[in-house]
Amino acid sequence: MAARRISTMLSRSLSLASPASSFGRRYGFGRGMQRFSTAAVLEEPITPSVDINYTKLFINGQFVDSASGKTFPTLDPRTGEVIAHVAEGDKEDINRAVSAARKAFDEGPWPKMSAYERSRIMLRFADLVEKNIKELSQLETWDNGKPFQQALTAELPMFVRLFHYYAGWADKIHGLTVPADGPHHVQTLHEPIGVAGQIIPWNFPLLMFAWKVGPALACGNTIVLKSAEQTPLTALYVAKLFHEAGLPDGVLNIVSGYGPTAGAALASHMDVDKIAFTGSTETGKIILELAAQSNLKPVTLELGGKSPFIICEDADIDKAVELAHFALFFNQGQCCCAGSRTFVHEKIHDEFIAKAKARALRRTVGDPFKKEIEQGPQIDSEQFQKVLGYIKSGIDSNATLECGGERFGSKGYFIQPTVFSNVQDDMLIAQDEIFGPVQSILKFKDIDEVIRRANATRYGLAAGVFTSSIDTANTLSRGLRAGTVWVNCFDVFDAGIPFGGYKMSGIGREKGVYSLNNYLQVKAVVTPLKNPAWL
Repeated sequence: MAARRISTMLSRSLSLASPASSFGRRYGFGRGMQRFSTAAVLEEPITPSVDINYTKLFINGQFVDSASGKTFPTLDPRTGEVIAHVAEGDKEDINRAVSAARKAFDEGPWPKMSAYERSRIMLRFADLVEKNIKELSQLETWDNGKPFQQALTAELPMFVRLFHYYAGWADKIHGLTVPADGPHHVQTLHEPIGVAGQIIPWNFPLLMFAWKVGPALACGNTIVLKSAEQTPLTALYVAKLFHEAGLPDGVLNIVSGYGPTAGAALASHMDVDKIAFTGSTETGKIILELAAQSNLKPVTLELGGKSPFIICEDADIDKAVELAHFALFFNQGQCCCAGSRTFVHEKIHDEFIAKAKARALRRTVGDPFKKEIEQGPQIDSEQFQKVLGYIKSGIDSNATLECGGERFGSKGYFIQPTVFSNVQDDMLIAQDEIFGPVQSILKFKDIDEVIRRANATRYGLAAGVFTSSIDTANTLSRGLRAGTVWVNCFDVFDAGIPFGGYKMSGIGREKGVYSLNNYLQVKAVVTPLKNPAWL
């Protein structure tokens, strides 16, 4: 498994010279089930064979109760039933975690440890994750609702790959020697920033953990991480594995809790040196304000998106339909970079709609622990109702509902794969981030028009282009104002590829070498030279 390219596991990359191989076939998903069959939903859900052993906060190398003694339920989105009760951290717990992280940074062995030894601990951790990959995949699916095969064969291997990648960077971070105009020796030092506060979302709990924790540890920082209240279980599990791998006490602290209490306390804490957040643009604004009002800590934000997916007139329609379907419906549509505005050239528009509708009707929905299932439930009742509200808005705005549009089954938070055509730019479904299985198809005439319309959004996270012309691909990829442009592929997330947005989609980049800059300070050291032989 480790030998497989990560991009082929999580991405949908299509060669124009060969037949399309569907994402569904790659993971063994069925293709012949009846339209929106509720059989999988009505059956008794599969009980995962994994124990819930870690529900307390992880502070200073120990699992501890919250200071208040309060807990909150984490729910199974398949049923809405309680999986476990988890310690509810708040301001006092954030204070305890920050104190532990500060002491570990100022007095502990982590920043003073050789970079090579830090990398060895990270590699040992990655090995432990591989040994526990099935249990972690089950927990991720149980708490989040994503297909188990997706977690097991794509996301967990990528998690391991990310830590291998950042472990490799640990002993390759260095400064420069800078020539001066006079008799001085000038060098730059790249130093860890200190205590990093990190807040991760619920849609990819483990991957977002890796995107944040990996570079911070490689640079020698200590961490206080707040997990999403909807999906707290896997972060606590991997914290235990980090401890087993030899990570010193206080270097990584995990606080589960709510945004307005634990999240706000972390973002505004005067002894936190940096904050990183992934989530909605609205919450990102609050994080930025809290950071500014406290100690002006630097902020990295990876926020919302309304990504255009542009299908040109020279496209192979069958391949384009499959890729556009994947770009939107992957992970129940709960992706910040989902290709949620499908722009189709007018010459192939009608044929595309018919085939996109047919593909959505074939999409298998149900218990994500079943191997043939492509789509599980939305994360919770709030998101479920929000998506249904946007579907109603599309209908009320006179977009054409091609299929779906309703709840799927009678239990849990399942929604039918939904396709709208006749979508106009001023409709809410074409402007707002829906974060659900709702495909909006728009018609365009020429390249200049589609670039203008694609850029007419407050977001700029990602974009997709499907064409057989290299000239068209180059024109679009340079004209689109987005942090990532995928050409004839989508959701390619290799460890070294930077990810982040333009405009209100965020600040900074995650993954790749660029992410290290988020967790480093640059110091210039200038020393006089006496009678230098050369300058």
